[in-house]
Amino acid sequence: MKNFIRISLFNTKLLFVLLAFSFFNFTFSQSVDSPEITSKEIYEHIKFLASDELEGRMTGSEQIRKAADYIKKEFEKAGLQPVFNGSYFQEFPFISKLELGDNQLSFSGRQINSVVVQEDFIPISFTDNVSVEGDLVFAGFGISSSELNYDDYSNIDVKDKIVIVFRNNPEMNDPNSKFNRLASFRIKTTVARDKGAKGIIFVNTSDKKDDDNLVNLRYDGAGKVKDIAAVQVKRSVIENLLSSHGKSLDELEKQITETKQPASFLIDGMKVKIQSSVNEIESKCINVGGILKGNDPKLSNEYFVFGAHFDHLGWGNSNSLYQGEPQIHNGADDNASGTTGLLELSEKFASIKDNLKRSIIFFAFSGEEMGLLGSNYLVNNFPVPIENVVSMFNMDMIGRLKENSLMVYGTGTSSHWKDILNEKNKYDFKLTFNDEGFGPSDHSSFYGKKIPVLFFFTGTHSDYHRPSDDFDKINSEGQEKVLKYIFDVSEQVINKEEKPDYIAVERKDTGRMNAPRVWIGTIPDFAGEVAGYKLSGVSEGSPAALAGLKGGDVIIKFGENKISNLYDFTYAIGNYKPGDKVKVIVKRGEEEKEFELELKAR
Repeated sequence: MKNFIRISLFNTKLLFVLLAFSFFNFTFSQSVDSPEITSKEIYEHIKFLASDELEGRMTGSEQIRKAADYIKKEFEKAGLQPVFNGSYFQEFPFISKLELGDNQLSFSGRQINSVVVQEDFIPISFTDNVSVEGDLVFAGFGISSSELNYDDYSNIDVKDKIVIVFRNNPEMNDPNSKFNRLASFRIKTTVARDKGAKGIIFVNTSDKKDDDNLVNLRYDGAGKVKDIAAVQVKRSVIENLLSSHGKSLDELEKQITETKQPASFLIDGMKVKIQSSVNEIESKCINVGGILKGNDPKLSNEYFVFGAHFDHLGWGNSNSLYQGEPQIHNGADDNASGTTGLLELSEKFASIKDNLKRSIIFFAFSGEEMGLLGSNYLVNNFPVPIENVVSMFNMDMIGRLKENSLMVYGTGTSSHWKDILNEKNKYDFKLTFNDEGFGPSDHSSFYGKKIPVLFFFTGTHSDYHRPSDDFDKINSEGQEKVLKYIFDVSEQVINKEEKPDYIAVERKDTGRMNAPRVWIGTIPDFAGEVAGYKLSGVSEGSPAALAGLKGGDVIIKFGENKISNLYDFTYAIGNYKPGDKVKVIVKRGEEEKEFELELKAR
């Protein structure tokens, strides 16, 4: 009997251990792969997406492909179907880098040492690929502004000539100077071209003469400035040229900055020849998308979209706010947090897919940090009829909830939003609403297609666009609350018979000191490069809309200004004031059309 009892007790203990182990296994697997939104899963997803292994998920990199594969596998595991014609991936083209072509610079009329590309001069990234030759003119800071009563081109003819201009502006030490908005390379190049110059040579001001560095060859997200060569040349080369005329760069700069008067002149007997060539290298990147089909016979053909970008800055680029040796920018909050939100919501909705009326599409975009490239391409190459999309919810930087404060943008894009957001706020969030549908994230691409949007955001912080935006700073418990709130709000929209209405919200002044004074109402299309400024849409009631412009149009002339890209357009509108009427020429397909816009105040 004792032996039997001992064996029985052993078997009972063994059974208990086995049951406990089974229960532990069940609860552990539930904690990792639970359909519920959990802080643990949020932490683990972000930890991987923001790991050094993915090296900052730069658009076009091998590492962002790894991130895309991770997202795809999570979509598959949740039970989402591929949305891109049998694939989870949608490729799109983008300009990934610039390479030097054949660049030459020579002067005649005075003996000068040989000039070597990348040592003595460098082409500017947006230069046209041209060969030009002409007389040489010194044109001060290359600024022409009737508003500021300052014009380096007054009383001098630069038609078919090459101009030398200083970088910066006559008030370069004043951060609040009105000259600042006219100081960019692009604006000065556009001005020189519109004055008739064939080429422009930039030279550093005296504050840079000790190192006299040449600019980096870096793509800035816009096309070339057509019909002009643009280069930077070292001060020593230009000093050598000017010395024969008894002039010096230091003296000329001092004269202009002290008097605020131009000091432009023709450099007699001196000609320059420039051959500029910069080649744009095109690469491919991808969006990731999965779909859950709804079950209502009628509403299943309508689509609710969740979106988040999964790219970041790699080892840092021109968008980085970090100064120092290159480091990985892991982008835990920006935007591994939003990507994780996409994964958690896809898993949660998949667990109740039999109860869904409308269909849901989950999109992870790349190219956001380079100008909404992925989402812009997507809305113009949509896998289902885009007019059947009833709403888009965007998540970007939702991992740093502080003091329970949550910002929601786009709240004016539908009359339904504020009531639903307030009704579902059982988490006692301190909500801040912003009505505008356009903003610096991917929801803008959808709002441009007249789709109601909401954009969820927990705020900026000192780690924004810096290497220190790491996973260990994520508030995963706070993000769990944010995602449960987004789930509650979106579930009501997905299953409600009435779809959200669309409201056109007039854009307000950005508050930037140098923002244009006039409102046009155009929405840029960053997908692909064209010769001009391509529109993805226009704001209702705006000057552009009232004149008859529409999405797909390419503005090629604004008043007297030739438009090659968005920067040309931004410069051109700065020359006008509210109430002005301006002729605009656009390409619509293969046809050129002329419109007259009456400009409004911002």
